[in-house]
Amino acid sequence: STQKPTRFQTNEYADAQLHEIVKKMRERANVYKEKLNDPVISSPEGSPTASPKKPPPPPKEEKKDEKKDEKKEEKKEEAEAKPEEDHYCDMLCCKFEKPPLLKKYQEYMKLPDTIDSYTDRRYVAWLMLVTIAYNWNCWFIPLRYVFPYQTPSNSIYWFVIDVICDLCYLCDLTVFQPRVRFVKGGDIISDRVETKKFYYSTVKFRLDVISVLPFDVLSFFFGFNPAFRANRMLKHNTFFEFNDRLEAIMEKAYIYRVIRTTGYLLFVLHINACLYYWASDYEGIGSTRWVYDGEGNMYLRCYYWAVRSLITIGGLPEPDTLFEIIFQLLNYFMGVFVFSSLIGQMRDVIGAATAGQNYYRSCVDNTVSYMNTYSIPKLVQNRVRTWYEYTWDSQGMLDESELLEQMPTKMQLAVAIDVNFAIVNKVDLFKASSGCDTQMIYDMLLRLKSIVYLPGDFVCKKGEIGREMYIIKQGEVQVLGGPDGTKVLVTLRAGAVFGEISLLAAGGGNRRTANVVAHGFANLFILDKKTLNEILVHYPDSEKLLMKKAKVLLKQKGKPPPGPPVQQPRGLASLFGQKPETPKLFKAMLGGRGREGLAKLLQLKRQQATQVKPQKTEENKSEAKKQANKKTFKKETKDEPETKPKEEEKKPEEPAAPTAPPAQKEEPKADDKPAVMQRTTSKESLIISMTPSPRAGEGEILKVEIKEKEKK
Repeated sequence: STQKPTRFQTNEYADAQLHEIVKKMRERANVYKEKLNDPVISSPEGSPTASPKKPPPPPKEEKKDEKKDEKKEEKKEEAEAKPEEDHYCDMLCCKFEKPPLLKKYQEYMKLPDTIDSYTDRRYVAWLMLVTIAYNWNCWFIPLRYVFPYQTPSNSIYWFVIDVICDLCYLCDLTVFQPRVRFVKGGDIISDRVETKKFYYSTVKFRLDVISVLPFDVLSFFFGFNPAFRANRMLKHNTFFEFNDRLEAIMEKAYIYRVIRTTGYLLFVLHINACLYYWASDYEGIGSTRWVYDGEGNMYLRCYYWAVRSLITIGGLPEPDTLFEIIFQLLNYFMGVFVFSSLIGQMRDVIGAATAGQNYYRSCVDNTVSYMNTYSIPKLVQNRVRTWYEYTWDSQGMLDESELLEQMPTKMQLAVAIDVNFAIVNKVDLFKASSGCDTQMIYDMLLRLKSIVYLPGDFVCKKGEIGREMYIIKQGEVQVLGGPDGTKVLVTLRAGAVFGEISLLAAGGGNRRTANVVAHGFANLFILDKKTLNEILVHYPDSEKLLMKKAKVLLKQKGKPPPGPPVQQPRGLASLFGQKPETPKLFKAMLGGRGREGLAKLLQLKRQQATQVKPQKTEENKSEAKKQANKKTFKKETKDEPETKPKEEEKKPEEPAAPTAPPAQKEEPKADDKPAVMQRTTSKESLIISMTPSPRAGEGEILKVEIKEKEKK
């Protein structure tokens, strides 16, 4: 029977954890290697603390006291070690466990000794309850006093609601307001005794006490009258405090302001309706055309009359008696004043709500007017409008720095840390774990500039001097390359960083090696070289560390991309080393074409050998004939003008030496015989030199110059 091979299953989580541990150990090893090489870098681990000295042995009397204290501590530890009894409740000789959520809720709802009225949401919720009770009294006390809506049959319901409102007033007076913190001499006083004294000394406390005085007791002697509860409307300070606290925590506070202003208008109309019914009752219901005739819903009819009278719509019956005329005149005067005030307040509220939008529209209009004045092309105008629209829709403002400039520096730093620290910490140069000064990174966060690029905008172009580092906050950018510069090499998304080497490159900056284009709308953070240098002046240790890390990153990123795998030699060829590359000097001497120049030299040598071979057959001739041939050969060489070889090696021309014109090339003819290497002289001299490249990382440049010899 064949056994099936066993398959090993790996745990993905365990495998990922092992990889993470190995990665951290390698990083730690690299840090210690750098520490050994460069003592400037500080160790990532804290220095060990000194061990505390042992105290001298106490005397015998102190030992007894210590034993008693130890026993007390042991009892406390035993009590703490017991299961928490707060989670259980005894019922029918059994213990039922309370859910932990209930305990957390109880702890959250437990009132502290003092309350911060600006940040505690529970205090705002309590103020809302008190405000509801206050509005109940403000709206229904006049209504119950004027209109006959409260009867003996429904008095119990009115009484219950009144008692609930009074309890809210009383709890606010005795529990919440004495706990509210206050500021004295710039210090926040959080002592319970001091907060009580401060509250008892304010005018607000006196009004709160008056508002809870039980004047309702007079109803047992004079009969029930809602006017006895008029003192409940004196708790207006709590109402306005709730408005301020609610607007401070709302994202769109102008919505609540509009609702509140509308409520003021409705309340004034409500009071006017109550006054009109009281005047009608005083004159007599239905006695004249001006008063209420007693038909339909009394409150709605009176409210309708109040709206038409207070807003001065007109179309009302004319008053007949003197009382009616005076009442109507006062009503008109009050309506003009109140209504105009409310309309003005409503205008201010709406204007404050749309102030940002108005500022945006004015900026766009001014920019469009400027472009039309100077006849800017429509294509550019459309791009400018697109930038305005996207920036406003994405940020809600055109420049974030204008908003932050109004805050203190510490608050600006706190906001910048929450928004940008996680992004900057991804940059290899500025990682806090690698030894960079944290305060230096904080200073850098305040200098970052946010810029929005439109689709197709070039973030940087190939060949430009890099003076900035870019951090992608939102959107995508594409790195383009290839022969025509349109091939997408890589796409960078939010959180990616590029151009960080240019910040610390020597010699004024690095040249960009590729084009970077915004794929869509891209929001980028920019940090320029000048700003970083201003920061590093105050952090010399961080500057040294950053320079060293920049060199390491430059070497890593400057390596050529891995090519195809090199084929390993087989057989006996594997015993010998790899053939070294031909030196650059020999390549230049061979015409700069590698094997082609060498092949031509070999071909010329073979042709010379074939011509020399027939001459060897005539070696048996006489020496006199040979000497004669030599003499004739010498004469020919003297009389023959100096010639150049037909095929001349190609040499790079130096533009800096215009006095040496290049030699004219003669086109080979078809009838010419194959060239033969001859020893000839020339009036030109060849100068070969090596000079360092002006660009970093490109090695040296070979220069070949041809100069004519000076005539003697």
